[in-house]
Amino acid sequence: MIVRGIDSLIPMAYHLAAARFNDMTKRALITGVAGQDGAYLSSLLLDKGYEVFGCDLSIAPQACWRLKYLGIYDKITLLQADMADAASLQSAVEQSRPHEIYNLAAQSAPGASFQSPVEYGNITGLGFARLLEAVISTDKQIRVYQASTVEIFGYGKIRRLAKDMPVHPANPYAVAKLYAHWLGEVYREDFGLFVCNGIMFNHESPLRGLNFVTRKITNAAARIALGVEGELRLGNLDSRRDWGYAPEYVDAAWRMLQQGKPDDYIIATGQWHSVKEFVVKAFTAAGLDWAKYVKTEAGLLRPVDVPFALGGYSKAKKVLGWQPRVKFDKLVEIMVSEDLARWQRHLKGEIFPWDDDTANVGVGF
Repeated sequence: MIVRGIDSLIPMAYHLAAARFNDMTKRALITGVAGQDGAYLSSLLLDKGYEVFGCDLSIAPQACWRLKYLGIYDKITLLQADMADAASLQSAVEQSRPHEIYNLAAQSAPGASFQSPVEYGNITGLGFARLLEAVISTDKQIRVYQASTVEIFGYGKIRRLAKDMPVHPANPYAVAKLYAHWLGEVYREDFGLFVCNGIMFNHESPLRGLNFVTRKITNAAARIALGVEGELRLGNLDSRRDWGYAPEYVDAAWRMLQQGKPDDYIIATGQWHSVKEFVVKAFTAAGLDWAKYVKTEAGLLRPVDVPFALGGYSKAKKVLGWQPRVKFDKLVEIMVSEDLARWQRHLKGEIFPWDDDTANVGVGF
């Protein structure tokens, strides 16, 4: 920003803050806007009247297929930014002048993190440090949400958030997320920033990527039901997770930044189910006997897998007025139904924004 005359004595952050409060329209900056949560959060904020800015490593139409799928791609101001590049994050914050920042950007596949631990640390962990520094140098009144994860605890039943709760990350992704989580607490306590950590248990949707087991299952069930595929290979079927519905979880993130003071919250359903249960439910919804099509493969097992995770949302319910409404059975049905509809549309020759490379879709947006 170029400032002339007497204004040159006033820091840029003052001008940004003054402009922020003179404009009644709330502005939000979402990192990782092209992901599942970024797309649903963008839609939520647009419905609430926000001006939404989104940044991602790639903002090309093909990379933003989820925004296209929801019909909001042209309603968002997209800014290209890299969590490994402090200058690009600084520029994104200065251009958007946000009231709220939602940091959803991350390398987010726990299993794959064993192959790229340095990259995961740089993007998922240090990336948040770069973003917080951009907030410090621009406007300390910006409220910040950090997408934390149950993976930081590693093992055991997690029912509430407590300062003395032991953490035991079991993969490089979780280690990077724990760094970011603690950094959020440091900047909140030592620098006075409004930072909230949302400790999200697994949350799924039809916009989940195919590299996640839930969407891998529902996509395969749809393909097999329609005769496009013959079998599904999976790793550990006994692993249990607390699975929720992504659109509800981003609503919880928004609620955190509307409170009078920053805090950390667990967002979960309080119920857990195994991968096998997910498989059985998905294939049943597709009209199939799962046992005829699903095979286990040792090569798909994680080097270290968290055997179970169960979350309690009592604090979120009490303070945020939030509770899960879409439970396990409904979640699986929603995902299978949407994948079936996609494949049926594709088999009829329709071209539309979608993520399945085997369908060669998304061409000519």
